[in-house]
Amino acid sequence: MTAEVDSLIAAFYAAFDNRAGRVPQDGDMTSLFLGHAVIAKQTPTGFETSTPAQFAAPRVALLRGGELVDFHEWETACETQVAGDLAVRTSRYEKAGLFNGEPYRGTGTKFFNLVRTAQGWRILSLAWSDDA
Repeated sequence: MTAEVDSLIAAFYAAFDNRAGRVPQDGDMTSLFLGHAVIAKQTPTGFETSTPAQFAAPRVALLRGGELVDFHEWETACETQVAGDLAVRTSRYEKAGLFNGEPYRGTGTKFFNLVRTAQGWRILSLAWSDDA
């Protein structure tokens, strides 16, 4: 069961990879979420919330537009709790690439709430904060 959650989270991080000519697609990200999922990013002034489609569109545009290249995110540590068809995952991550020709790196924490559906595990909600 945890292996299925691991696969879902690996697919989530892989959706942000444009190395070696990979071309991210909206569906790479949105298919991992329930349609009515909530996504929240911590900003200096509060939280920015979005739907999976609102979340995916600007990220795919950035990853396909040429400003951010050789980019990828990867999980560096995690803790997963599973109770029946519900799971919670705390995920530490790093990200790296070139933004307008300059090295770009970052780290942060993502919190996933997951549910098991007839189609497998899906993300019900995601909240994250990049480290300062």
